Amino acid sequence: MSTTVRAQTMPLVITHAEAARGQWNDTAPPANGWVPVTLMDQWETRWPDHDGVVWYKLRWQQADADAPVGLLIDYICMAGAVYVNGSLIGRDRSLVEPLSRAWIAPQYYLLDAPLLRQGENTLLVRVSGLTAYQPAFGIVTVGDPAQVQAQFRANKRVRFDLQMLDTAIGAVLTALFGLFWLLRRQDTTYGWYAANGLFGLLYGLNWVNASPWPFASTDGWQAFNAACFMALATCFGIFLLRFAECRWPRIERIALGLAGLVMVLSLLAPQWMGPHRNVFVLPMMVLYYLVSAVFMIWALRHGRADQKVLGLCIAIPLLTALYDAGVYLGLIRADTFIGSFASPLMLLGLGFVLAHRFATTMRRMEGFNLELQREVQTATAQLATTLNQQHALELAHSRAGERLQLVRDLHDGFGGTLVGGIARLEQAPDDVSKARIIDLLKEMRDDLRLVIDTTAQEQADLAALIALLRHRASRLLEAADIDAHWQVDGLDGLHLEPARSLDLLRLLQEALTNVFKHSQASRVDVQVIRTGARLQLQVADDGIGLPGKASIPAAGGGAGFASMRLRAQRLGGQLQLRPRQRGTELWLEIPLAA
Repeated sequence: MSTTVRAQTMPLVITHAEAARGQWNDTAPPANGWVPVTLMDQWETRWPDHDGVVWYKLRWQQADADAPVGLLIDYICMAGAVYVNGSLIGRDRSLVEPLSRAWIAPQYYLLDAPLLRQGENTLLVRVSGLTAYQPAFGIVTVGDPAQVQAQFRANKRVRFDLQMLDTAIGAVLTALFGLFWLLRRQDTTYGWYAANGLFGLLYGLNWVNASPWPFASTDGWQAFNAACFMALATCFGIFLLRFAECRWPRIERIALGLAGLVMVLSLLAPQWMGPHRNVFVLPMMVLYYLVSAVFMIWALRHGRADQKVLGLCIAIPLLTALYDAGVYLGLIRADTFIGSFASPLMLLGLGFVLAHRFATTMRRMEGFNLELQREVQTATAQLATTLNQQHALELAHSRAGERLQLVRDLHDGFGGTLVGGIARLEQAPDDVSKARIIDLLKEMRDDLRLVIDTTAQEQADLAALIALLRHRASRLLEAADIDAHWQVDGLDGLHLEPARSLDLLRLLQEALTNVFKHSQASRVDVQVIRTGARLQLQVADDGIGLPGKASIPAAGGGAGFASMRLRAQRLGGQLQLRPRQRGTELWLEIPLAA
């Protein structure tokens, strides 16, 4: 049956044709076996075991052969070659495996003389396909070029351009939120969305790629594409769990394991996985939309504002899912997936929700930083108060230490001089001369000057200080008939810190005072010798010795001994007080460096 096409009339839509089976390598249609068909025609319902070529023949009447017409072929699956009046006007790159994928977009041709004939014209289309992948041939439109081309552009916009837009939006969002995850690894929500987007991009190539490359067959392409759907559905489900702040570790591991297994099998056994992809795709498709529906209901009833928005975004593809599933499974005779309208809206909605979530997290972090700054300022103020209090306590402790040090200095130095002076006055006759009293007072003045000199100078000459002490101590010992012998070696140019110099002199002075007061000795030997980086101090007398031959008095043996031990510790040494066969020996070795 044919209809006449005239210029300036509505385009002719051809919905009836004849079909005949052919072989993969046929270059001409068969002479027999033609059957009438209604377009769109899916031949697996008529010839369920036929993989190869089907020829379609259509006719129309052309009123004016000189008037150009537009030819629109709405759908060819998988690949085709188009002939008008026996002349080839177009063909896909590969008409045998691996087949080109012409079904992704409609095809438009401009026909003019001498290709057109007055009267009947014949359109012959060679379609190559596999029954496992819904091979089909769609309706044909012939008419005014402007009108037919406008229809072609509208169909292409829906079938191909929207899919490209969907792919581009998905790629941008996948890259964006993948970067968010790389910069913030602990927030796995972005990571799972990026993984879902990556497999979604691979799956989406099915609607925009005109070749099965890099696979060597349609089976390989379809198996891999189905495995990508399994992976994206799994990642999307885990993304929804993370967005709902839930974790199902065991179920997640099982789902990821199954998705990984399907991916491996699609690469190792594409000849089986491709034709039988619905065995695992259909259950996953049902589960995918079921999980989405459950999340949508939960979010709208119990979720936060951003979760409600995500639920509404998911509702958009759910409304188109049943129709697209019917087209995919061949249950609905159509050539357009309406999900291409909803997918960009859903992607933009998802992008907005995740961007809003990221911005909310950043605002929360900024608020936390402000709160942390306030807490730091409060802690700083408290710390300053504590440090001031500690400083006041340290000052009080320092003053107490200075008072205690002054007590020790008075006891070891001025006290010893005072005791010696009292002893000399007691042994002196009643008519003590004025000069002798003045000498005693000068000794006491010199002792005070020692304290002042060692404190005021940053570096004190140890030899000079010991010389002053030796002068005063010798006069004290001579008053008690004690012969003092001094050996001072290696002290020339030796300077110690004032505190260390005073500790050393006070320790030596206290030792000589003890000899004077307690030893009943007739001789005392004093050695102050520098050996390398150390200083040795020895005071030995020939007196009565220590009671019970003890090595050192007990801790409570007297303020003098306690003071000597403390000074020795500050100097970095350990005071040793040992009995001799006759008398007592005091020994101390200290480092010159503080």
